[in-house]
This record gives sequence, structure tokens and C-alpha cells, in this order.
Amino acid sequence: MTSSETNIITRFAPSPTGYLHIGGARTALFSWAFARKHQGKFLLRIEDTDRERSTEDAIQAILSGLDWLHLTPDAPPVYQHQNIERHREVIEQMLSSDLAYKCTCTKDALDEMREKAKAEGKPIRYDGTCRNKLSVPDDLPFTVRFKASPEGATILEDLVQGYVTVENNQLDDLILLRSDGTPTYNLSVVVDDHDMGITHVIRGDDHLTNAVRQSQIFDALKWSRPAYAHIPLIHGPDGAKLSKRHGALGVEAYKDMGFLPEAMRNYLARLGWSHGDDELFSTEEFINWFDIAAIGKSPARLDMEKMQATNIHHIQQGNEDILADIVMERLALSQESKAKLMSALPMIKKTAKSLDNLIDNLRFLFLARPIELNDKALQSLTEDKLVNVRNVFPALQKLEAWDEDGIANFFGQFMEENELKLGQFGPVMRNMLTGSGSPLGVYDLLLLLGKEESLARLEDVLSN
Repeated sequence: MTSSETNIITRFAPSPTGYLHIGGARTALFSWAFARKHQGKFLLRIEDTDRERSTEDAIQAILSGLDWLHLTPDAPPVYQHQNIERHREVIEQMLSSDLAYKCTCTKDALDEMREKAKAEGKPIRYDGTCRNKLSVPDDLPFTVRFKASPEGATILEDLVQGYVTVENNQLDDLILLRSDGTPTYNLSVVVDDHDMGITHVIRGDDHLTNAVRQSQIFDALKWSRPAYAHIPLIHGPDGAKLSKRHGALGVEAYKDMGFLPEAMRNYLARLGWSHGDDELFSTEEFINWFDIAAIGKSPARLDMEKMQATNIHHIQQGNEDILADIVMERLALSQESKAKLMSALPMIKKTAKSLDNLIDNLRFLFLARPIELNDKALQSLTEDKLVNVRNVFPALQKLEAWDEDGIANFFGQFMEENELKLGQFGPVMRNMLTGSGSPLGVYDLLLLLGKEESLARLEDVLSN
């Protein structure tokens, strides 16, 4: 099945037993991008059939993580536990069609079966004791097993891994229904993927064995298999399986750390996928370039330094309206403050090293007078520096051309007449204007604050 033959429908199907981790976010991103590229649909299925481990907090963490990353599903989420009667219905159909059978083997019998196989050096799997029984007593507990073909092989044509072949005699008869009446994972996934019209399943390669099992069920039911793409998992910088010590945090944690969603999309895209040597790109470019064939077969490695560098790039090149909205929310600014913020963003964002750094460097604009100077700023107020500020202040009050050229020309003339260099008064003026320093020069700060506010802040310090 190719993208040109059908309307593409992908899905992201997390289990709500914890936060949306970075590996899950990448899976969602690839599924979303593939659907977007082919004008298809991206769906979300919450696989919450494990009612004991599934939590509402985890569901909300998944939804908010996807929302922050702007990976919006094209329909409301499907909650798998709500489909349980449909799953049981299919199992009944399989029983009546001789595709499945009831198994009354007890736990002790199964344990004995495993021990015998182990002692004989054989693969540990169900031996088919109940497979050909004509009837099962109604008063005995039972499971329902899939009647898998013991002959031949199951071949999976994976879009990333290539052809995967498993001899059928290596697989036992999979349980479809537990003794407590709950359908198992592989059966539920097959039914839901079929009913949702999923055409492409993009997920981690730890599901490769499941894909073989699921393919057998699809084939037995004479349903079309989706196309599978199993992507290698993400490893830590040391090549070991990714863990919390490597930075395998929930997506919300990266948001709190000051990452932009577009930076995370860019960085996650490069974990296992590539487009030539391109490292930094927009989401639009990623969608246009995305090709499953360009996903590598080796595990990607998480690199926090590269992630930070990607974030810095997207902050410095970022859409100023989007950045302004983030800053206004963080600083609790009113809408009336946006014009002042927008005047400063083009200059400030070029110096930003993180989102928090960007926000900190913009705070000075909205401080109430008299502003409080931090310890470093106070220590800079040495008398030899202040005397120069006192000398320039009266002349600065008379400056009428308070614009970029006017300010630069004024200070150029002042320094020439007084045989001074900017370093002899500029840094201390910068501290007086901001209270904590700034990556911007004093000329830019005077311009951004305006004449009235600049002079008032300087006078507040000089008068004390």
C-alpha cells in the first residue's frame, strides 16, 4: 500500500500510564508529519485497556504535551477501553469461524509445560493442548487463543526495517481473551486499527514482534494490513537505552526548561531522520521533506547540547508575535504592553541563549520606578564612573533628536569633547537603566525606554 493509492490515516496510540516522553513525542511527530505531507489524517488513540495503570493525569499529560508541540489530531481521541464490546464481538466471530479456540489450561499446567520445554531445550511456548478439542465444559474458566498457522512463515514488509520474516513454528497460539474476559493488546490494536481505517502505523521498533502477531490476525480476518514503519529507539549519548539520567523527561519538562515547540519539533525530527546535511529547518520544511525511507535503521542518540543549540536558533529566528505571546504570559503583561515588547524583541532575541534568558532580558522594559538594582549593578556604581554619568546627564536632558542617529551622535560628541571612552560610563548607565545589566548597549536601551523613562531612571539613581 503506497501513499498514492489511498487516503493516508496515521495514528499515535500511547498508553496513559505516565507522561508523554521524548520517544513517544517523536513517534507522534513522524506520524503527524507523514499525514500532513500526504494531506491525510492524524488520529489519536489512548490505549487505556489496562484500567488499573491508566490514569487521568497521564491522559492529560499526553493531551497537553501534544497540544504544546502543536501535533493536533484531526478528530477527538479514541479511548480504547470504550471499544471492548467490539473487541469481544470480533473474538466471537473468530471462534465461530475456527480462527480461535477456548483454552482451559490452568496456570499450573502452563507452568509445567514451560518447565518441560526448558528441560528439553525447546522454545518456551504453548504446546496446543486445547487447540483441537471439540468442546469445552461450560463450568471451567478459559482463555481464547488465536489458531495460528504452524506452517510457513509470516513476512512483514516494513518501510524502515525492510523484509522481516518469522517462521510460524516459532510462534505459539496467542491469547486473544484473558480468563477475566478482557481482550488482549494485540487483538484490540488490530480491531481498532481496522475500524479507524489506519493505513500506516509508525512506531518504535520495540513493537516489531507485535507487528508480526498483528499481521497474522489481520490476515486471518481477511482485513488489509496497514503499512508498518518501525523506527529505532532513542538512546542516550553513551549509546545505552535512554533513561531519565540521559534527559528522558516528559515533554512538559522541556517546555518548563524554556524550549520552543518548533525547536523541539526540529530536534526530534533529526533523531533518526535526515534530509541531507540540513540540521535547522522550519516545521513547514520538515513536512515537505519528510520521507519514511530517510529514517535510519540505527538508534538515534539524544544530545542535550545540540537540542539547546537548536532551541537558540529558533528563538533567534523565531516569529516575534509567537515569542511576544510567550513573554506576555510569563511576565503577566497586559495587552497594552505588547507594542513596547514588539519594539524590543527584534534586538533582544538575537542575543538570547534560551527562552528564560530572552524573558529575563526583556524584564527591564516593564519595571516600575524606582527600579531595584541587583548587587552586581550596585557594585558597578563607583564614583569614577558616576562622575561621568553626572557630567553627561544635563546635556542628555536637552537632547531633542531621541532616535538612533541622534543618540549615537550625541555620545560621540560628548566622548570626543571630554576625552572619554564608552566603557568609562556606558556599562554603569546600562545597569542604572535596567537594574541588572543587559546584552544590549546603552544606546539601544535609551532608544527602547524612550527619553522620559530613561532620564527618570537615571535621575532616580543619581539623586540617591
